[in-house]
Amino acid sequence: MTVTQSFEKLKKINTAGLVLRPNSPEMKTTYIEIKEAFQKANIEVLLEKSSAAMIGHKEGVEFETMCKQSDFLVSIGGDGTLISVARRSFEYDIPVLGVHLGTLGFLTDITLHELPAFIEKLKQNQYRIDNRMMIKGSANINTFWAFNDIVISRKSISNMLRVDAKIDGKLFNSYYGDGLIISTPTGSTAYNLSAGGPVVFPLTDAFIVTPVAPHSLTQRPLVLPADFEIEFFIPDSLGAVVIVDGQDIYEIPENESIKIQIANKKAKLIHRCERNYFEVLNKKLQWGN
Repeated sequence: MTVTQSFEKLKKINTAGLVLRPNSPEMKTTYIEIKEAFQKANIEVLLEKSSAAMIGHKEGVEFETMCKQSDFLVSIGGDGTLISVARRSFEYDIPVLGVHLGTLGFLTDITLHELPAFIEKLKQNQYRIDNRMMIKGSANINTFWAFNDIVISRKSISNMLRVDAKIDGKLFNSYYGDGLIISTPTGSTAYNLSAGGPVVFPLTDAFIVTPVAPHSLTQRPLVLPADFEIEFFIPDSLGAVVIVDGQDIYEIPENESIKIQIANKKAKLIHRCERNYFEVLNKKLQWGN
């Protein structure tokens, strides 16, 4: 496992691409306020097309076009919105700033009230870009990328699921229970944590494999180096369901496999320089209290 600190900066800070939390038409006033804050700092704003339609704004642009024309993206909502934006923009290698309007705010650390001051720091290069490991998964003809986790789950509530896990074609464990979570370090504080998995520092490169309600008490979470390619074989006649970041779902038939490896590049999140991961743990998760 390796831990790296990035000193990368944005090449330009001329154009920001904004994405609003879905199904939230009440965010129109918030969007106007955020747009004015960026324009005051001479930063042009592009609004993603579906976000524009949601608030009745006519001048929206396609997401792909926005990624190509923006210097960075701004996710406005909660952690789920940021994860979606990071996944959708992944191939464009563009940093994402999260503005927190949700409940937990574990990944989105800038509030609406703090945004104007942070924009000034952005212009003065007083920020940092964190590089977060992504997972590449493939099953059948589908290829997908996960920011938090990939969950292999049973299809029927009345049946347990068997998953045979292999590294380099060699079996290292057979899991039997409700399912399996394969998490990134960033996702270690999500579903993985609620299932009893470990918290892993988010700039680490590693897989966390955590069984969900295992049938055997000997099954425990496992941390594996990110340079492994892991194969999860499904022998069950019912097959399985693969859930990517809680947002996309794929069905896996009997005797098929899900192959997992580290993605060839990382997601980029813009944060305050003073942001401290362990302070976030203490504040958001009552860490150490």
